[in-house]
Amino acid sequence: MSNEFSGKTALISGGAGGIGFALAEEFGQLGMKIVIADIDKQQLAEAEQKLQDANIQVLACPLDVTSYQQWQDTVTAAENKFGDIHMLINNAGVGGIPGSVDTTKIETWRWVLDVNVMGVVNGTQATAPSMKRHGQGGWIINVASMAGMNGVAYSGAYAASKAAVVSMSESWAAELKKHNIAVSALCPAFVKTRIHESLRNLQPEYQAVKDQGGPKIASEKRVNSAEALVESGIPPSLLAKRVVEALRSGQRYIFTHPNFRSPIAYRSAKIDTAFADAENSPLVGHLKDDEIVML
Repeated sequence: MSNEFSGKTALISGGAGGIGFALAEEFGQLGMKIVIADIDKQQLAEAEQKLQDANIQVLACPLDVTSYQQWQDTVTAAENKFGDIHMLINNAGVGGIPGSVDTTKIETWRWVLDVNVMGVVNGTQATAPSMKRHGQGGWIINVASMAGMNGVAYSGAYAASKAAVVSMSESWAAELKKHNIAVSALCPAFVKTRIHESLRNLQPEYQAVKDQGGPKIASEKRVNSAEALVESGIPPSLLAKRVVEALRSGQRYIFTHPNFRSPIAYRSAKIDTAFADAENSPLVGHLKDDEIVML
């Protein structure tokens, strides 16, 4: 059956497993040509074979998302194989290591931000010119998290990185609208993936991250708790179908867990209360009727 995705090409980082692979399967079944890129070469080869066995046109590319050059090489390989790129899914990410503000190592912050933030920047900067050039429009899906909509105690680096992904998505949505490129932030809660095992693909330059430091017993409890929450999550295949559903209804934010509506509404209410406080302020209240100038 013909649909808006059939015959087009999707490039998916972190596409060898978890959310990325589920999206590869789902969009492949909808007739898209799939480029999966991943740092785990063995899992990448296995994922490629699975997609081929499902009669999905696929190209597999090794990719460390922190390298802009590798992103450029992946885009070139995708264009050489399939032509125009119509969809980019910035999925690759790491969960970091749970820790308090005073025990989380600077190396951990660098690792999480380099992968989760700069990986998305690299992917979009490398792919957007191609998507603009063919003029057919398309989709950019940046995988954030519910943690990007509300801070999470003992996960400051991860939450900050995902908040950045949400903000970048909002910025790029406005910027790329004229090119008919829809940008969405995918903000799931818990999904059954291996994100709690992010250290398995730790790049050599971030090896110091393994020695997180801090109270060992408390840290282990938080790690075990995170693993349990992930294991209780929804299957990636369900998330993938939800993404398709949300794209078809034009959602800028793609939510998978409506039970989180209340805590996010609470945050929104606190923000509104803070604006009311500013309006009542003798210092800045006079600015409430000023024209809003957007750059």
